Amino acid sequence: MADDDLDELLDEVEKKFCRSVSVASSAHEASGETLKTDEKRKYSASKPEQPISSVSEDIDALLEELLDDDFSDSLKSKPEQLSKGRQDEKKQSFPSVGRKCCPVFVGGSSVTNGVGTATSKRSCDQLRCISCDFRVLMFDDCEWDPSCDYLFLRNNMPDRQKLRTKLKKRRGLRAYACQCSWFSTSEPTDLRDQPQLSWVCGKHQD
Repeated sequence: MADDDLDELLDEVEKKFCRSVSVASSAHEASGETLKTDEKRKYSASKPEQPISSVSEDIDALLEELLDDDFSDSLKSKPEQLSKGRQDEKKQSFPSVGRKCCPVFVGGSSVTNGVGTATSKRSCDQLRCISCDFRVLMFDDCEWDPSCDYLFLRNNMPDRQKLRTKLKKRRGLRAYACQCSWFSTSEPTDLRDQPQLSWVCGKHQD
């Protein structure tokens, strides 16, 4: 009888002890889960997640702003480039075309200088020799002395003062000379009739 009472007592103690342990452990687990939940709530509250749509909208706005800045800068630079291009065009110098005598005439001091034609017969004052590559000099109211020769011209050309030592005063005539040839005339003379002279017309400026 005493043994039966002892067993019942032990069973009752065991049940009470196990129940208290299970309650304590379940309470502890519940409190732990509650703490984790609270921490998650606090973290999510301190760092709110930004919606994906709002992020894409911010990126689009930033791109539009950058594009607007680039477009405005390009508009500002274009007038400057155009004005600079126009200034460069103005600075460029183009050689004047000019005109040439056709045919080429030489004449005395009374013959007008300028662009010669078959009708005007002006005396060309832009002559150049294609043999010696010297410009042809002119002396009004003068003619070459018969003692003038090639060696004299070669040594003294284009010094006008030295060349005058072989010139004679002759009203109405005009003396021409390069480094290799010389000629005197009073009337308009077509150079095609003077094959010994290798003189051509340079360009007359308009």
